[in-house]
Amino acid sequence: MFTDVLFDIDGVMLSEERYFDASALTVNELLTSSRFLGFESVAGTYRADLSDADITQIRQTVFQQDTVLEKLKNVGVNANWDMVYLVFVSELAHVLSTCETNSALRAAAADALRAGWHVEAMAQLGRVIRAHVGVPLVSYTHYDALYGGATTRDELFERARTVLQTLLGLELDDRKLWDIGQETFQEWYLGDAYTHASTGKLGFLTSEIPLVDPASFQSLLKDLVASGIRLGIATGRPFTETKVPLEFFGWWQFFDAAKVSTASDVLVAEQRAPSARPLSKPHPYSYLRSLTANDDTTALLRTSLPLPGKREQVLIVGDSIADALAAQRLGASFAAVLTGLEGASARPKFERLQADFILDNALQVRDLLLSDGVVASEAQE
Repeated sequence: MFTDVLFDIDGVMLSEERYFDASALTVNELLTSSRFLGFESVAGTYRADLSDADITQIRQTVFQQDTVLEKLKNVGVNANWDMVYLVFVSELAHVLSTCETNSALRAAAADALRAGWHVEAMAQLGRVIRAHVGVPLVSYTHYDALYGGATTRDELFERARTVLQTLLGLELDDRKLWDIGQETFQEWYLGDAYTHASTGKLGFLTSEIPLVDPASFQSLLKDLVASGIRLGIATGRPFTETKVPLEFFGWWQFFDAAKVSTASDVLVAEQRAPSARPLSKPHPYSYLRSLTANDDTTALLRTSLPLPGKREQVLIVGDSIADALAAQRLGASFAAVLTGLEGASARPKFERLQADFILDNALQVRDLLLSDGVVASEAQE
């Protein structure tokens, strides 16, 4: 009998669409804004005042009609901050490939980054490149050239680190570059009202799209708690983006705050134990933290996995391969919901991963746990 249910948010409760939009806008800003590299782009150059049509056009260009998103998801990349970093590097690496035959550019680029990645260093790198080769036009067609054939998240990051080191002739802390992308993403997603900035970015917090009927899902959560089941969350969202929309839809009240793990918590853990990075999904850290309601990073990382006897007690509800892999490593059961990026077409992937259950949506958790043991849709069928 399940005693704990741990939910992912994006692709389960709320649509990922706005997160993907913000990711694309971030990548394009890093490449085209004068604050950063100042290149030109087939998706258009940076500005903050964008219509929905503009945002759609930029996303479809940056992520190649979402095929790049599917490729990232298929190798276990779950965090949008990771997506920003990886796609940005694939385009920057293409531009920097001219360094291999232009020694003056290579030397000047290396000099611009001698002190490491930071915003002014990126702006200086952009000026150097423009001075030596003119203003590059970013086409967003180079993802496969760098990452083609990669099968894991770790392999993607290793290729990104290696190509930058090779082209620049420098060993740089790529985490600093990742941080710049993360901070810029937060500006887009939260908007000026929450970041107290004056960028002109409105943010997306007030335009979240629920994937389930809010009242029906609230009823499900209420009934699960009433039946004695403990509820938790493990999400790639930071804390604010988790709490604000869940409060708006009336869901937050059913979760013990100690059993909610967000990207903010993962960042803290990585700062405490930098040698353990990355701790984002598919690493099971966030699910283990939520299950145990324990914030002791050292103790959690020393926990022997998979946990014995938890397949009958712990159910993870997610939409991604990263969630499935985390559940396997934790030793929990996994219910895949077909409301993520690929929708129902993701079913064969979850079948290959031997998901315990495959559900049309998160509301069918009721059938699993509260309806006389009736299972909505078993993966084996």
